[in-house]
Amino acid sequence: MSNQPVRLLLLFGGRSEEHDVSVASAIAMLRALRDTEIEVMPVGISREGRWHLGPGALRMLGQSALFSAGEDIRALAAPETTPRTIVEALGTADVVFPLLHGPFGEDGTVQGMLELADVPYAGAGVLASALSMDKLAMKAAFRAAGLPVAPYAGLLRSQWRQDAEAVLRALEEQLEYPMFVKPANLGSSVGISKARDRGELAAALDLAALYDRRLVIEQGLEARELECGVLGNDEPQASVVGEVLPGAEFYDYEAKYVGETARAQIPADIPPDISQQMRTYAVRAFQEVDGAGMARVDFFLVGSDIYLNEINTIPGFTPISQFPMLWQASGIDYPELVRTLIALAMERHGERRQSAGREVL
Repeated sequence: MSNQPVRLLLLFGGRSEEHDVSVASAIAMLRALRDTEIEVMPVGISREGRWHLGPGALRMLGQSALFSAGEDIRALAAPETTPRTIVEALGTADVVFPLLHGPFGEDGTVQGMLELADVPYAGAGVLASALSMDKLAMKAAFRAAGLPVAPYAGLLRSQWRQDAEAVLRALEEQLEYPMFVKPANLGSSVGISKARDRGELAAALDLAALYDRRLVIEQGLEARELECGVLGNDEPQASVVGEVLPGAEFYDYEAKYVGETARAQIPADIPPDISQQMRTYAVRAFQEVDGAGMARVDFFLVGSDIYLNEINTIPGFTPISQFPMLWQASGIDYPELVRTLIALAMERHGERRQSAGREVL
C-alpha cells in the first residue's frame, strides 16, 4: 500500500483473561508506528467492558508496567467516551485493528459488530474467528480436513462436576499420561495444566473449568514446539518457521509473559523438508477456517512427525511475540507488517461490500 496517511483505530484491552497481553501488544504497536504515516487512535476496553477513547485509553496504557513514565507516544486526539463518540470514532477511522485476545475480541463478537457497522478491520472474519477460538471445534475441523492432529478429548464443565469419577476413568481409557488440560476458548496459555497422574488431572480439570464451560484434554507429547505466521487473504503466504524454547517445563502463560523464560529460535533448526511441510500445513489450516489477514499456526514436532496444534487469528504483537518476529525474519518489519494488514483489511472489506450489494434473484 502507499504511504498516504491512514487513520487506524486500535482496539485493545478487553474483558478476557488476556487483557494484559492485549495492552502490551497495543503499547508495542504504538511505539512501532510512532514515526510512520499511520495515525493511531487508541480505544481501550476495560476488564468490565467499558470503552475508553482519548484520555481514558491513554490512562489504560499508562497503567501498564510496560509503559514508560513520560513516554511520548503519538496518537490522535479523541473526546471522552460516550456511546455516540464510539460510533463517531468508528466512522472516522479508515480501518480498525482489533488487537484483542481471547473471548469478546478474538471469537467473532467484535468482528460481527464491525461488519454491522460496515467498517474495514484487520484480521479474520466472524466464521474464522469463532472457529479458531474454540479449540474443540478447531481440532474437529482440522481432523475432518485430513490435517494431522494429536489425540485429544473434549469435555463439558457440567459433565466434570456431575460425575468426576466417570470422567477421569473415560479420559484414562482414551489417553495416556501425561495429559494437558486447557479451556477450549482461551489463548496465551491461560488456564493450562500438565497432568502426570489422576490427582493432577482432577486439579487441572478444576482449574480449566474456572475459565470455560468447554474443556480440551490433549495427549502429552515429547515434542518440539514450532510456530509459523500466515499473511494474506485468498492467496496466503507462510513465514519462516520458528521454534519456541521454553525455560519452564511447558510453554504456559508465566513462561510467555511474566517470567519471560521462553526464548525463540528463528528460523528453527529443522530440516528443510520439515519446514516446508509445516508452511504448507499452516496455509492449509488458514484456508480451512477461511482465515483473512493474519494468523499464527502452532505445531508439535515428534521426531519427523508433525502435529497441528492450533491457529491463532489475532496473534500477539508484543516485543517478545513470535508473529512479528517471524515476519521480521521473513523480510517484513513491524511497520510494513501493519501496512500489509491494513491493505488486506481494505481488500476483504471491498469483497464483503460487493457480496452484500448483490440482489437475490
